[in-house]
Amino acid sequence: MNWLSDNVNLLALIGAAVIIILVVFVVGKYIKQMKHDKGSGELMSDNWDGIGEYKNPLPIGWSLSFIGTIIWAIWYFLVGYPLNSYSQIGEYNKEVAEHNARFENKWANPDKDTLMGMGKGIFLVQCAPCHGVLGDGMDAKSADLTYWGGEDAVVEAILKGVKGSHYPLEEMPAGLLDEASAKAVTAFMMKEINVKKSTKNPDLVETGRPLWATCSACHGEDGKGMGGMSADISQYGTPEFIANVLNLGKKGLIGDMPKFTDDRLTKVQKLAVGTYIQSLRQ
Repeated sequence: MNWLSDNVNLLALIGAAVIIILVVFVVGKYIKQMKHDKGSGELMSDNWDGIGEYKNPLPIGWSLSFIGTIIWAIWYFLVGYPLNSYSQIGEYNKEVAEHNARFENKWANPDKDTLMGMGKGIFLVQCAPCHGVLGDGMDAKSADLTYWGGEDAVVEAILKGVKGSHYPLEEMPAGLLDEASAKAVTAFMMKEINVKKSTKNPDLVETGRPLWATCSACHGEDGKGMGGMSADISQYGTPEFIANVLNLGKKGLIGDMPKFTDDRLTKVQKLAVGTYIQSLRQ
């Protein structure tokens, strides 16, 4: 092995050599000085049992060594290791990024069957431990994903509030509307705001139109969440909505769902999970 071919080893050897040279020079200088120099000069006012201390200036050698060590540390951190030198963590992160790029390129335009298969595998590993294999929330221990995505779930969210969201406008409080008004505004939202443009209660759409102001105060007139301040409910019930929830994470009753950032799940994988969860709705 060539020790000088690795930047980390080379830096360590140079540092060790400099330290040894400084130690030998400084120690030699002061040993020689101790042999020949005699104490002289002004004593400090304090003394201990008759032993005083001279007001000697700071040793130049010590000062230069101290300043040199600081300069070396700054250079080592900013120019040498770890920023510009090899590290296993850096190599691992680079390999992961390259793999994710190849993965995203390979599955750039997956069909629904591909998304379903990919999403099911990820769901069983990442989601099922909390939401259950069937996605039913395991007796309300976590969110029931078989219920999510429909109008009844929206009505329940309006009545009971939404907890654990990580949006700047924070959690949606309970009791913003009564049950009848909640059903009406949900019908309006699903028909006029949501990308699906469909509701099971078309007769309630016009009743819900003036009530939309209660929701648009946080979600915006277009329901898109005012630039990420709140949830984009125009996408509610779609794989894209679930992908955004995965990005943000959520605080649940049995713990915190982590943020599935792009280095944890790729965009395609999150879309696949959303596609599979959408299929669980009963």
